[in-house]
Amino acid sequence: MKYVFGPVPSRRLGQSLGIDPIPLKTCNWNCVYCQLGRTLPLTNERKAYIPAECILEEVRQALDANPAGAIDWVTFVGSGEPTLHNGLGWLIRQVKGLTQLPIAVITNGALLYLPEVRAELASSDAVMPSLDAGNPRLYQKINRPWPKLTFDRLVEGLVTFRHEFSGKLWIEMMLIRGMNDTDEVLHEIATILKRIQPDQVHLLLPVRPPAESWVQPSDLSGMQKAQDILGAVACVVIPDSVLVATATAANIDNLETTILGIITRHPMSEEELYAELNRCAPDEIHNALETLLSTQKAQTIERFGKCFWSAAKSFYESEL
Repeated sequence: MKYVFGPVPSRRLGQSLGIDPIPLKTCNWNCVYCQLGRTLPLTNERKAYIPAECILEEVRQALDANPAGAIDWVTFVGSGEPTLHNGLGWLIRQVKGLTQLPIAVITNGALLYLPEVRAELASSDAVMPSLDAGNPRLYQKINRPWPKLTFDRLVEGLVTFRHEFSGKLWIEMMLIRGMNDTDEVLHEIATILKRIQPDQVHLLLPVRPPAESWVQPSDLSGMQKAQDILGAVACVVIPDSVLVATATAANIDNLETTILGIITRHPMSEEELYAELNRCAPDEIHNALETLLSTQKAQTIERFGKCFWSAAKSFYESEL
């Protein structure tokens, strides 16, 4: 499938069936920590990047193919920003008509200041927007947004959405060492969170290859400080292992295609790839990776002293 993947295990969402309505990398932010690399170019145009009917048909097939109990959540999570697809609201409603499973949307939240975007997400069961900074200067430095997507618009969109939304609002915050894990910044963010009143704040770490080589995850001291200052609403989310639920020797028709599908959405270290594809022979995995590299469909990125595999279409600092 091109647009639907999983179900994959998630510590927050159990077994999650992923829906990707956006081509790599269609986004209105250019976050320094993004595992999918730099956004080149930035875009803020909302349109039908992928025909919604094609996405829905794959969702229908995936739901039919999985037995009852195999999926806990259906999650819209793009190779960029999913709210840039102008059919997202229609897709959410249509999926609601296919299943009783709860629906989550992972978004940067930058467009929540728009009434039409808030309305499209209204029927979701959980929305997970980002808040990585407590002031405009740091917002520009970390998230590097489309020029008209100001910090004030981000915050006001989150506050307004909270007032209107009856589902779960889980804020995501990526903790970057020396940038947003200081006392000053965390107190600023805590003040904003009091206005938003989210149900939870999920503290994440950039452990996959960030777009910029200088980005480092916060340490234990920074994580503890964030929990102390942000309060009981905050919890550290240990990064999920990107398990490939469908990657078994019995159902991998094309190992190269399977690997490319994985690393396009979730760049992985070579060690992780071999572990997750352990039902395939190591020589087969090695040959598939070499083929992807030689045909310029994949690339390797050095981060944190590890070699990560990513789609060749992703742009990282070391490549530019």
